[in-house]
Amino acid sequence: MDPLSSSSSSAIAQKTWELENDIVPMEPSPQTDSIFYYDESVQTKFQQEKPWVNDPHFFKRVKVSALALLKMVVHARSGGTIEVMGLMQGKTDGDAIIVMDAFALPVEGTETRVNAQADAYEYMVDYSQTNKQAGRLENVVGWYHSHPGYGCWLSAGKVEIGAFRTYPEGYKPADDPVSEYQTIPLNKIEDFGVHCKQYYSLDITYFKSSLDSHLLDLLWNKYWVNTLSSSPLLGNADYVAGQISDLADKLEHAESQLAHSRIAPFIAPQQRKKEEESQLAKITRDSAKITVEQVHGLMSQVIKDILFNSVRQSNKPQTESSGPEPMVES
Repeated sequence: MDPLSSSSSSAIAQKTWELENDIVPMEPSPQTDSIFYYDESVQTKFQQEKPWVNDPHFFKRVKVSALALLKMVVHARSGGTIEVMGLMQGKTDGDAIIVMDAFALPVEGTETRVNAQADAYEYMVDYSQTNKQAGRLENVVGWYHSHPGYGCWLSAGKVEIGAFRTYPEGYKPADDPVSEYQTIPLNKIEDFGVHCKQYYSLDITYFKSSLDSHLLDLLWNKYWVNTLSSSPLLGNADYVAGQISDLADKLEHAESQLAHSRIAPFIAPQQRKKEEESQLAKITRDSAKITVEQVHGLMSQVIKDILFNSVRQSNKPQTESSGPEPMVES
C-alpha cells in the first residue's frame, strides 16, 4: 500500500474523529493558555473550602483534553470484552473539572466487573508521586472504566462516554422516578438501580491545543494501526448477539405489560397508549442503532478490502499471453 495514501487516510480519520467528538482547538492566548497552568496554591485553597459540601450539584461541567480522551479510548479498546479501569489527572476551575491526562491501572477485570486490588493502589500512588517529581502537579480528579456491554467502539466516530459526580456522603437526592425502560442491558439494570441515586451527570466538552498536536498524532498512529488491523464485525460479534438477545427480552417484557394493561380498565386509554408507544419507540431506536453499527462494520470491511487487496492486485505485473485465449463452447 502507498505510504502517502495510508498517511492521508490516517489524517482524514483523525480529523473525522475530532469533528465527531466536537473537539475544540484552542488558539494560543493568555486566556486559553491558563487552562494548562496549574496553580497549586489556588487548588489547595479550593480543596480546603470544599464548596461542594454545601451545594451537592456544585460541579456541572467536565472539560477533557483530546489527548486524555484518546488515551482512554485506546485503553478501553485494548480490553476487548473485559472491563478496564484507569485514573484521570487534572484540576478544578470553578464549577468545572478539567481532565488533562489519564493513565491505566493494573486491575483485575471481567466482562461485568472491574476490581482494584492492593497492587493497583500501590501503582496509583507511585505513579502520582513520580508525576509530581517530573513537574506534573495535577492531582487525580476521577476515575474511568469501560462498559463493553453498553456500546461499540467505532473506528473514527463519536465516543460513547458519560461523566458523573457522586453526591456528598449523607446527601439524599429527590426521589425522582426512574424510567422502567433503560437502554442498558436488562441483566445490568439491577446494578444501575442500586446506585442511580448516588450520582448525577455532568456536561462534557473536549479541547486541544497546538502543544497537544504532536503527541496526539503519535498516539493516533497507534490507534489507527489497531483500527485497520481489527474487524468491528468480529470484535463486536458477542456484543451484537447479546444486544439482540436483550432486545428480544425487552420485547417480551413490553408484550407482557401490554397484555397486563388490557385487563386494567382503570388506566386512561390515552395514557396507556402513550406508555406503550414510548416503550416500543425506544426498542425500535435501540434496534436501529445496532443496525447502523453493523452497516458501519460492513462499510469498513469493504473499504479495507479496496485499500489493501485491490491495490495489491493492481500492482501485480501483467504476464504476456503466449497465444490466443481458448474458446469455450457451451
